[in-house]
Amino acid sequence: MAAPTSRLLELLSLLQSQREWPGTVLASRLGVSPRTVRRDIDRLRELGYRISATMGSDGGYRLGAGEHLPPLLFDDEQYVALTVALRTAAVAGAGIEESALRALTTLQQVMPSRLKHRLDGIRFTVSSPVSAGPVEPELLIALSSAAQTRDVVRMIYGSDEIPRRVEPHDVLWFGMRWYLLAWDRSADDWRIFRADRITRQESTGVRFAPREIPSGSAREYVEARFKGSQTGGWPCVGTVILQRPASAVLPFAGDGTVVDLGDGRCEYTSGSWSWVALAASLGRFDADLEVVAPRELAEAFGVLAKRNAAASK
Repeated sequence: MAAPTSRLLELLSLLQSQREWPGTVLASRLGVSPRTVRRDIDRLRELGYRISATMGSDGGYRLGAGEHLPPLLFDDEQYVALTVALRTAAVAGAGIEESALRALTTLQQVMPSRLKHRLDGIRFTVSSPVSAGPVEPELLIALSSAAQTRDVVRMIYGSDEIPRRVEPHDVLWFGMRWYLLAWDRSADDWRIFRADRITRQESTGVRFAPREIPSGSAREYVEARFKGSQTGGWPCVGTVILQRPASAVLPFAGDGTVVDLGDGRCEYTSGSWSWVALAASLGRFDADLEVVAPRELAEAFGVLAKRNAAASK
């Protein structure tokens, strides 16, 4: 059984994670009796947290929303998650870099001392593409709000002079850039817009019915389009035998698969947006290879050989 103080923090964390918890479920999660849960709920109420209860065999507890709640408390895992999220937000290109750093400083000042040394060990670098321009937070908020309310947006994109009328479906952070996935009414098709190239947008006040996104979700669709596919996987997938041990290939395999064949050889399967691009990517292993399948990959090596020969003259 957890100590009373840590148990209260865990209970509060659970109550903050969803609207209502059955008392028996809370007791099971905390490893205590329903009676102990009721006592802990009373302690939280004494601290100022407004927690309502429903009666009956399926009775539960709900943490009330409002402006007068005491400061939120976080458990150790939440402190770690917030630290990583804020350090990433500091380079997200959304115009919140300074605010994220100030929030991180505030978080470090209030977190338990036992965590400071642990979190000081979290050091990582998030690279940002030079070509990606800054994106104002107000733009991201407006686009996200339009996606939630299903509001048609009129916007100027890139060098366009004529406004586009689009149906925003989602705003995504992908490949170190912010994107808007929307149905373009002019093109009568899905389009992926870089948020940093949207120079002006405004609501039209016209509502639209949500459309089914190909590939299931916005992220899956965007990932597929950047692979040159409509289904989520690479459009061109091939298999080769490399004259290198699997241990030497694995660190550079990316999303490919490696099968150890012994005798310093391995079978490698990977994909790309074209057969020639796939053939060229296999050159990074600097090894003799044998094409297993398909025939298109073998033919692509022939095309690549001609291009390389011409470039060497």
